[in-house]
Amino acid sequence: MKIIHSSEFDSYWKNGGISVADEKVSLAVREIIAAVRKEGDAAVRRYASRFDKSSPGAFQVSADQIKAGYRQLREGEPALAVALETSADHIERFAQLQKAQFADFEYEMAPGLITGQRVIPVQRAAVYVPAGRFPLISSVLMGVIPARVAGVEEAVVASPPLEAGLPDWRILAAAHLAGANRVFAIGGAQAIAALALGTETVPRVDVIVGPGNKYVAAAKQLLFGEVGIDFIAGPTDVLIITDSPGGSEGIPEAADLMAADMLAQAEHDSDARARALVPCRVMADQVARQLEARLARLPTASTAKASLDAGGLIIIYDSPEAAIRIADTIAPEHLELHVKDTGFWVPKLKNYGSLFIGSLAVEALGDYSAGINHTLPTSGSARFTGGLSVRHFLKALTTLRCSPGRGWQDARSAAEQIAEAEGLAAHRESVASREQTKTVP
Repeated sequence: MKIIHSSEFDSYWKNGGISVADEKVSLAVREIIAAVRKEGDAAVRRYASRFDKSSPGAFQVSADQIKAGYRQLREGEPALAVALETSADHIERFAQLQKAQFADFEYEMAPGLITGQRVIPVQRAAVYVPAGRFPLISSVLMGVIPARVAGVEEAVVASPPLEAGLPDWRILAAAHLAGANRVFAIGGAQAIAALALGTETVPRVDVIVGPGNKYVAAAKQLLFGEVGIDFIAGPTDVLIITDSPGGSEGIPEAADLMAADMLAQAEHDSDARARALVPCRVMADQVARQLEARLARLPTASTAKASLDAGGLIIIYDSPEAAIRIADTIAPEHLELHVKDTGFWVPKLKNYGSLFIGSLAVEALGDYSAGINHTLPTSGSARFTGGLSVRHFLKALTTLRCSPGRGWQDARSAAEQIAEAEGLAAHRESVASREQTKTVP
């Protein structure tokens, strides 16, 4: 675990704070995409036999198998079933609130010039659900439910097959609970390629969302344009900001909460990044000690320790302004505020995937059950985008209606002048041809 002062941050971040894309991964994924484009199912099956735990004869999971997964969940793990139902209810209600922010409208700019917007869902969306070290059951809910609330006609889930040729049965259960229309037992870059391009048995989708490893991320990046995506997901990360806990007696407890949350991020994989901003060296040292203490009893300690050794960071700041500048530079996926005066900090922070306000708002609630989405921008991309939401499944399409009037005449004249300036004669003539029109359909 590295500890630095805020004055050292700029040099640290410039030299090692940002990961570089792996060109070998990109080349390998280009090969997979080209093969799937040319050979369809045959290529998907060939790569599945190389990279997945099995290569099923049929990629699509039957409706009966999906329902069986849900029955198995209800009978075998009823507490988990209730937990997923609670999470699904919260996610759906939050998505409904998001959907309400998108509305059709028409507005008359001036007499005869009527602009408008129609908000329309995409027809088919896919949710990719990894199942490497851990099956990301919650990602099914986080992807499918917003798509369904948006009005998507067909929500598809793709997840790698296990030895029996099916995705993890808990992923099937979550797909049933979320209301997925179809599930496919395919994983990795070949799954992204199949969904983006379409094969004999896998439908071509309009949008692909969801997390994945570096091969999945590279496939989404390379296929963007042929298919819509949420964003390119890099390693997961958290940044926790704390201020003085109000006396030395409060430092151990505050530090322990921070250590708990840093480890919750670090246990994802060795590339995960757990970082903290603290106001003094005493707090920094205490957080480091609490991390060691918790690591000693953590079942996932080997992964979490590898993550902390590779990129764990505690930054000591001199002023809130310095902490805010660093936080906005990092633009973390998850930003936790363990501070007394949240009203001071919240308005000033601009770059984050999700903001967790107060020490009770633990990031794991956002991961699973609070209702906000856990598919969030990583690698600093929170500078320009937010997390997965209903909007990723909606298209805001504009409309224009015109009738004779002063507004239409002014807009027509302006268009002629601009077209003339740009040297686009046909544009100008197209507009000018309406000059003598007496009636406009």
